[in-house]
Amino acid sequence: METFYVSTFFIMPRVKLFDEQEVLTKAMNLFWKQGYSATSVQDLVSHLGINRASLYDTFGDKEQLFKKSFALYRKSNIEGLIHFFESRPNIKSGLSELFDIAIQDAILDKEAKGCFVVNTTTELIPNDESLMKIIEDNKRNFENLFYEYLKKGKENGQLKTNQDLKSLASLLFMLYAGIKVVSKVNPVEKELKGSIDLALSLLG
Repeated sequence: METFYVSTFFIMPRVKLFDEQEVLTKAMNLFWKQGYSATSVQDLVSHLGINRASLYDTFGDKEQLFKKSFALYRKSNIEGLIHFFESRPNIKSGLSELFDIAIQDAILDKEAKGCFVVNTTTELIPNDESLMKIIEDNKRNFENLFYEYLKKGKENGQLKTNQDLKSLASLLFMLYAGIKVVSKVNPVEKELKGSIDLALSLLG
């Protein structure tokens, strides 16, 4: 009679001993602070607390990890702004609060990280065409959020402005992104607030 033996030796599936989302967030913060070129694979290994094999198996090479980190940053910002606008039915005070928060964040940004999107634009555009489209889409998405918020205010009678709302949305987005740029230099609260107050006066 034929006998079958079950081997006591078998390959155990590889178990990840780390939280992928937590590691990706750490990678995002490192790329955000140092930029793509200045961040080496060894920097990532040291900062993330995982070995190279785990890094490559889970996230791919440095470029793939960067793009996943960049996607996480954009997703977090978009979702954050959507939630912010949805929870602020008063359009004028909502926008005023949004810019006040942005100004305070800029002043408190002791590492002068600024905006990850702006940093990436200045470092890697126009040499990376794939990123160009991603950044264009990001700009369009943010402008649309500002536009829809302004449109809601116009429709419910909160805003009396005769300004073109799409142009106004574009202006507000540029100011919002610009505050992040200024944070890398030496942000002065009074100057920033003066500029924002002038822009918000266009709301009527």
